[in-house]
Amino acid sequence: MADNKLYYGDNLHILRQYIPDESVDLIYLDPPFNSNQNYNVLFKEENGTASAAQVHAFTDTWKWNETSEEALLDISENAPSRLVELIKGFIAFLGRNQFAAYLVMMAPRLLELYRVLKPTGSIYLHCDPTASHYLKLLLDQIFSVKNFQNEIIWKRQTSSGYKGIGKYGRAHDSILCYSKSSNFIFNTQYMPYTQKYIESHYNQIDEKGRRYRAHWFGTTTQETINKYIETGRIVKRPDGKIEKRLYLNEQPGTPLDDIWYDIFPVNSMAKDRLGYPTQKPVTLLERIIKSSSNEGDTVLDPFCGCGTTIVASEKLNRRWIGIDITHLAIALMKSRLQDTFGDSVKYDVVGEPTDLSGAHALARQDRYQFQWWALSLVKARPVDQNQKKGADKGIDGIKYINITPGLKKPQTIKVVVQVKSGHVQVKDVREFKTVIENTKSEMGLFVTLDEPTAPMTQEALSSGYYKPSGIVGAISCPKVQILTIEELLNGKKVQYPMHDDVTFRRAGKVEDEEAKNLEINFTKDS
Repeated sequence: MADNKLYYGDNLHILRQYIPDESVDLIYLDPPFNSNQNYNVLFKEENGTASAAQVHAFTDTWKWNETSEEALLDISENAPSRLVELIKGFIAFLGRNQFAAYLVMMAPRLLELYRVLKPTGSIYLHCDPTASHYLKLLLDQIFSVKNFQNEIIWKRQTSSGYKGIGKYGRAHDSILCYSKSSNFIFNTQYMPYTQKYIESHYNQIDEKGRRYRAHWFGTTTQETINKYIETGRIVKRPDGKIEKRLYLNEQPGTPLDDIWYDIFPVNSMAKDRLGYPTQKPVTLLERIIKSSSNEGDTVLDPFCGCGTTIVASEKLNRRWIGIDITHLAIALMKSRLQDTFGDSVKYDVVGEPTDLSGAHALARQDRYQFQWWALSLVKARPVDQNQKKGADKGIDGIKYINITPGLKKPQTIKVVVQVKSGHVQVKDVREFKTVIENTKSEMGLFVTLDEPTAPMTQEALSSGYYKPSGIVGAISCPKVQILTIEELLNGKKVQYPMHDDVTFRRAGKVEDEEAKNLEINFTKDS
């Protein structure tokens, strides 16, 4: 089995069942902020614009309900007494409301994260001012006040806009950093010197045209002085005292402080934007990972979302663990890993069905999760159930296939997908054919958990074949294809006239992102 893991499920359950004590070197989490909004995963239409059909990947509109009461009981029975008292204090102060529900959700998860973290490890919790002060109290209690290391201010360059009379636009997030002990991994990171600093401090040029500054030796040994003399790095002052030359190209820069203004957010035009409103730039995660882990260490993200943490970890030769509660997010991460690293990345997915019985179990447990998972098998993006109307009523997913790969203005075809988890019959295929026609789609995929009947197969074949005209290399393929879950699990592929899938927004290859990072590092203002 691979060292890297993607887990589908509630991170509290996953942590308790799968992650051993003191097995993780670094934790980064960007939990939902209780901002009373639904986060959507955005997909592109064939013309590159945002799709009108949005999918609610998860919601952070918290409510105090039976689940909150169960979580409170869990804390009361299993958490240290001082943490129990803190949670009770929150509830007494806030009442049994949305925010209290959010804190009750976070407390047991932070306890589990403390358990799995190595003594030399650190945790970075990314949050905004809505929750940061409450979360800091939780972290103080669980990780200890003495192990609080920093509150990092990430200035996102762009504010959230005018907020009305008496309010400033918000332009920063907080990242709370705690270690587990006083003996923790930390690798100092550096910012490049500003041009103004270079001109004022490194304002001398040697005989080879290299910039340097003269610096006094301080207390040192004659042996060290001799080494500087041998390498020609001694400057003799008019008063007869000597100084050493410090060359600009040999200096690492200014040690990084706790205000980060040089990393841009993932804006609407970014090549690696995948559509998560909470998506963080890879450069932000790279900085955290470089600072608090070494190559070969294990990095954990329990709210993995679109997978920025695992992509950064893979780039930096760390092992990684990602957890998310939706099959949609797992599908997005798998697609992103493939786009970025190709077949070189190795990992296991835990929690996805691997056989027919597992698929039946997921269908019984959660119809929508089954639907998202089934769509991931054919790499289709879901259509929001709440926004289906008219011709879209029979559609569960959509794919776009580029039939002119290599051209700057690709020609795409639309493939609609319907997923069936229960009993199917010939009328379902007949109705699906009508949906394909009404949505002006070139092809349709009928994905079924049960085996199709002979009349269903005949009805699908009666639609004939599709082949785009005038496209070199295109082949004919059935216009309506029935695929069973068992066939897809066994590796059966969909037949397309050409196969260049443009359904999901694509992440850049590793080399593309590195080039972008260089540009970011040397740009101060947006």
